[in-house]
Amino acid sequence: MITTKAGKPVTDAEIFAAHEGGKLGIEITTAFEDARSLATAYTPGVARVSRAIAADPALAAHYTWAGRLVAVVTDGTAVLGLGDIGPQAALPVMEGKAMALKKFAGLDAVPLVLSTTDVDEIVETVVRLRHSFGAVSLEDISAPRCFEVEARLAEALDCPVMHDDQHGTAIAVLAALRGACAVLGRSLRSRRVVVHGAGAAGVACAAILLAAGVRDVTVLDSRGILVPGRAGMNPVKAALAERTNPRRLHGGAAVALRDADVFVGVSGSRVPPELITGMAPDPVVFALSSPDPEVDPDALGGYAAVTGTGAADRPNQVINTLASPGVYLGALDAGARRITESMKIAAADAIAEVAAPDLAPDRVVPHSLDPRVTPAVARAVRAAALQESPEPEWNFR
Repeated sequence: MITTKAGKPVTDAEIFAAHEGGKLGIEITTAFEDARSLATAYTPGVARVSRAIAADPALAAHYTWAGRLVAVVTDGTAVLGLGDIGPQAALPVMEGKAMALKKFAGLDAVPLVLSTTDVDEIVETVVRLRHSFGAVSLEDISAPRCFEVEARLAEALDCPVMHDDQHGTAIAVLAALRGACAVLGRSLRSRRVVVHGAGAAGVACAAILLAAGVRDVTVLDSRGILVPGRAGMNPVKAALAERTNPRRLHGGAAVALRDADVFVGVSGSRVPPELITGMAPDPVVFALSSPDPEVDPDALGGYAAVTGTGAADRPNQVINTLASPGVYLGALDAGARRITESMKIAAADAIAEVAAPDLAPDRVVPHSLDPRVTPAVARAVRAAALQESPEPEWNFR
């Protein structure tokens, strides 16, 4: 049973009814109702536009929907807290992602669920479809393949590509941590941060925190703390081990969390509450796994000064929908070819600025439905993109 913030249960009947027939459709944006409009929007008038695009392909971004269309791509191998459920079962989630892009950013999006887990085939498929869209949102692809898929598509395509599970989550975490530090009157740089989980989101969270100036980040996977030379690490984890854990701790969560200031949970595994109460006084605890957080904030007995989860019915929902709609909108508006680290940090700063006037322990980030968030993120991302490359890298308008 799902319960909303107001305490009213959401029944299975309501859930399935909301998904019946799918959650997306196509909206016609130009007249198509008489002979004149038919001749203008379709044949024979459309031939004039097609000839113009054939002569100057850059015009496609202005005279088709591709310049504002996001492809939401998954292979269904790492969906929410459900894991490898396959492409068909992943489609309702991808429709929801597309809904968020339309609702918050006004961007059309089309889910593409691929019946392959082969990196080469995923990359080839998306590259071949390039002229159908203006940006790529990679979703729910399992680690470590997700890192290679994103890197190769970002290199191959001349449009923004982002793995939302990684970077949308990381942006939201940085924004929430900025807010928490402001509430507590503490420096972000001086916090000891433990990232519990070294999958897609964990790697990205560690990376953005380091880029934002946090000096002590320790990352754990299912085998314990990442430390150089440890057995059982893939190349991504090995590289991350070199950049994190400056005190070169060895062991598991009990060692990592002792006297730590911040817990970021993105692992899907449970953490005993007594490990949290062994952290430094007044810690920040973001237990973000969904549907079940790593630790129940109610079980901490008020020990944590600030808590956050991925749930909409709790204070401080730290979720990627705070970030990704505005990131794509800003990147598309700037004509950016890539989404860079500075653009992500700008997005996090923008989210934090929206929350700043009303900061409190139970409001270190704005709600994901706050209408100010996406426009603020889009402006910040666009400005950061144009500062890096004043001229658009691909012709949007």
